[in-house]
Amino acid sequence: MNSKGQEYILYYCSMQLVEVYVRYLLLSFLFLLVGCASSLEAQKVKNVLLICVDDLRPELKSFGQDYIISPHIDSLAAKGRPFLRHYVNAPSCGPSRFTLLTGRYGHAANDALFRRAKELEKDAKSHPVSMPGWFKKHGYTTVSVGKVSHHPGGLGGKDWDDKNTLEMPGAWDRHLLPSGKWQHPRGFMHGLANGEIRVVRNQMAVLQAVEGKDDIYPDGNTTNVTLEELDKLTSSKKPFFLATGIIRPHLPFGAPKKYLDMYKGVKIPEIEDNEMPKGKTTWHKSGEFMAYNTFGKDPRKDNEFAQKARLYYAACVTYADEQIGIILNKLKETGADKNTVVIVWGDHGWHLGEQKIWGKHCLFERALHSPLVIYYPGMKKGGVKTDAIVETADIFPTLCEITGIPVPEFKQGQSLSVMLEDPSTKGHPAFAYYRNADSIRTDRYRLIVHHKGGHVELYDHQSKEKEMNNIAKKNPKIVAELKKLLEARKAVRGKK
Repeated sequence: MNSKGQEYILYYCSMQLVEVYVRYLLLSFLFLLVGCASSLEAQKVKNVLLICVDDLRPELKSFGQDYIISPHIDSLAAKGRPFLRHYVNAPSCGPSRFTLLTGRYGHAANDALFRRAKELEKDAKSHPVSMPGWFKKHGYTTVSVGKVSHHPGGLGGKDWDDKNTLEMPGAWDRHLLPSGKWQHPRGFMHGLANGEIRVVRNQMAVLQAVEGKDDIYPDGNTTNVTLEELDKLTSSKKPFFLATGIIRPHLPFGAPKKYLDMYKGVKIPEIEDNEMPKGKTTWHKSGEFMAYNTFGKDPRKDNEFAQKARLYYAACVTYADEQIGIILNKLKETGADKNTVVIVWGDHGWHLGEQKIWGKHCLFERALHSPLVIYYPGMKKGGVKTDAIVETADIFPTLCEITGIPVPEFKQGQSLSVMLEDPSTKGHPAFAYYRNADSIRTDRYRLIVHHKGGHVELYDHQSKEKEMNNIAKKNPKIVAELKKLLEARKAVRGKK
């Protein structure tokens, strides 16, 4: 073969090698694109861990209060997004949880979810599914442990254990309540140490601290079942939506004594605004608290007893915080913390003597203001607090956007994803309602309008008096402007 033939063969071979190499590069690039797409898709599939805490005031170190011992919520807040001005849509367990679990404003009574269940039975097509039901529809395993809806375990009946009466039909794959020695969910809800249940309310101590492990009170048992569920859920390939409900610091104020002992030497702040507001308001006589055995004392008149009650409340918060810490540690042990959205939410606030109220069930600031912390891996500006006004109705669409599932058309709140990206983003007025009145909270003012007679309360939160001085009569223009906001939100509430 001559030299030209050899050159041709070499050229041909080299071109073949180039073609093979180019094909290799193209295939590699295609595999890279597919891999990236798969990775991005995988990043959207995040688990949800929702922790609901009953009667929790935003009185934590991460929310600006020094005396409460809450290291686990504070640690989550230090890497997540604490919403310092989160408001619930109703100052009572049932209607507040209705909004959380449906993304909609609803009935103002504790049986709100049961009413909705009856509506679903009548015409399932015209009524939207719940938040857990929506996640279930999009491939999630949904599990509830403890008090997530109003009744722990989500059932009706005399003792809240009738399996034929559901608060939230179609919502949960498993809805668990470890009644144990408390006999049934109703006993569990108001249980004290070692299986004591509430039979006659005025015979049950309003304050209690007994030596023992965490599970001598109901919440320790909820935590244990939650840990078991985390093992099951994290061993599955399906994403999960796990909701856990911690009852304390709900009445009665009972917790293992070790948590009360943690407050030895701690000074409990004196009650602010310790006067009954003047005029017509949504003030009440603290019936829920006073119905228990208060040892013949009235915290509205006896400051020493009031401070003692505030101390026991603090101990209950620390007990609840410890349960949250145990659950979050378990999540980390499973490795699922790297792909899980965590929310800690208080179902409403609580008056500890302010305005001479011991309880919620009013439309004042302290009954509607509760903590909210949202965390997910890769969050920008983690630990930075936001002062944006937000409300419970906003949580459902927010979780949809974080996890990458569609946001339902029936939602009535607004996604908080912008505040999660940029904590300096402004919020929106917060709407609330209870029994015979409605309220709107803006950056500066709270307006309350009574249904009967149209009586109006207006409070300026930039003033020293705040909600101790109704300035409605002197500010008709501000009242008129806020009424428009309130009516607009009420119109949204009325939409099906």
